Amino acid sequence: MTEKRTVTTIPVTSPQGDYDVTIGRDIYSGIPDALADDVQKVLIVHPPAMGARAAALRESLADRYQVLLAEVPDAENAKRVEVAAFCWQILGQADFARSDAIIGFGGGAITDLAGFVAATWLRGVSLIQLPTSVLGMVDASVGGKTGINTNEGKNLVGVFHAPTAVFADLEVLDTLPRNEILTGFAEIVKAGFIYYPEILDIIESDVAAATDPTTPEFRRVIELSIDMKARVVGEDFREAGLREILNYGHTLGHAIEHAERYQWRHGAAVAVGMMFAAELSRLAGRLGDDAVDRTRRILDSLDLPTEYPVGRWNTLLATMQRDKKTRSGMLRFIVLDDIGKPSVLTAPETALLFAAYQEIGS
Repeated sequence: MTEKRTVTTIPVTSPQGDYDVTIGRDIYSGIPDALADDVQKVLIVHPPAMGARAAALRESLADRYQVLLAEVPDAENAKRVEVAAFCWQILGQADFARSDAIIGFGGGAITDLAGFVAATWLRGVSLIQLPTSVLGMVDASVGGKTGINTNEGKNLVGVFHAPTAVFADLEVLDTLPRNEILTGFAEIVKAGFIYYPEILDIIESDVAAATDPTTPEFRRVIELSIDMKARVVGEDFREAGLREILNYGHTLGHAIEHAERYQWRHGAAVAVGMMFAAELSRLAGRLGDDAVDRTRRILDSLDLPTEYPVGRWNTLLATMQRDKKTRSGMLRFIVLDDIGKPSVLTAPETALLFAAYQEIGS
């Protein structure tokens, strides 16, 4: 059954200004309504794979704005200070004013970069996010986190900068390779484990339907995931408390990405991180065996990895100790007391961490 051509709007509360996430098909015509009346210039930041679509979007906006394109590398290769400087150069040469706008048109890494550039140019210009991946739609484009990577770790340099609008057009997902859909599902699974167990039920009921962009099941898990993100960041914009739960699986996941020089997709690394967090939750006496088994079973059904080489532990531990989530030198992990009930485990013993890691070791 193909999902209907309807539009869903999810509001997001932000101290920098409230905005809407619009979900549907063929919805980019609403972009001008989301831009302020005094916008004259727009920069579209996009990866090579979105070149044709970005050119078409420029044409659709050209009668109202001066539109420039900035083609940047794909995936994590975009999140480098050299790439941000390239975008700043374009903005400077085009005399972009504080009243102008930037559009992030790509996956999660592209929206992270575009958000960082928008936050830093003239101390902040308007931003619209057009995520074109599952990961970008359910996570990266919502919430106002922006950032780039350094040699020392992922997202260590960044700014909170809320967009003025997010358009999640499901139509752009129709042609994504199957593995791109599945890696993006790691963040959807995360939303199921920490907030909306209904997501897990939908995946277990029919994984093929849940991962097909044309079905109502797919749209439902996308909407639930975005709604979860909107609720959490609406209560905690700057990650002072509740927003920490969004890091479930990310502490080890980011360390794996760094160890792999960002050749692993974010979703694959987070999948291993969630498996580790589930095992850590169990060994800490917080989570039952059934929930841990369910984690592995769901990730396996999505062809997501649940193991990582045992011999890499010392490298991963050193990276995690530099993670931005560490406080006063103490590691903090989001664990589960039950499905849908996340909590914080502060400064766990290294022996406990290693024991959990051995459970996912290959």
